[in-house]
Amino acid sequence: MKSIEFQKMVSGMPYKPTDPMLVESRFEAREWMRRYNSSDHVDIEARSELLHGMLGGCGKRVYMEPPLTVDYGCNLFVGDDFYCNYDCLFLDSAPIRIGKRVMLAPGVHIYTAHHPLEAAPRSSGRELASPVTIGDDVWIGGRAIICPGVTIGNRAIIAAGAVVVKDVPDDALVGGNPARLIRMIDQSRKPAGF
Repeated sequence: MKSIEFQKMVSGMPYKPTDPMLVESRFEAREWMRRYNSSDHVDIEARSELLHGMLGGCGKRVYMEPPLTVDYGCNLFVGDDFYCNYDCLFLDSAPIRIGKRVMLAPGVHIYTAHHPLEAAPRSSGRELASPVTIGDDVWIGGRAIICPGVTIGNRAIIAAGAVVVKDVPDDALVGGNPARLIRMIDQSRKPAGF
């Protein structure tokens, strides 16, 4: 059973991260990360079992390269044919939902946790969390950062090093800090050799 503070956290309400059940959940996630990150790289079945046991939802043919960092793990949902390269971080205080056939390059960070802009509520010790949703067939480049509350549309590409602070439409290529639209992708075009 999840605590009231957990329910507040995943609902976007101010919550206390010092709640004993939340602290215990983060410790459990750290123990899981220790096991996952030290697992044998050739034992795909053991890694798959660990992922299915910890993540909120885990599709088929999911591969996540260690080291992998999660805040809770239970609020991370990934679809089929998901690939996550080395050193990715998921601050999953609110749900992070990732579609099918998504690829993350090394060092991608996805944040849901954030804080009030005003100093008084920020210093209260309470935090906020806003969900992140990533559609199908998305490619996120190395060291990109996806900020709280962002939705990324289907078939979008996020350039390496981008800081995404706003929603990204389907078929868009975005890059920069803050990320901006570079161009729309013509999905009917077929590159030579494919």
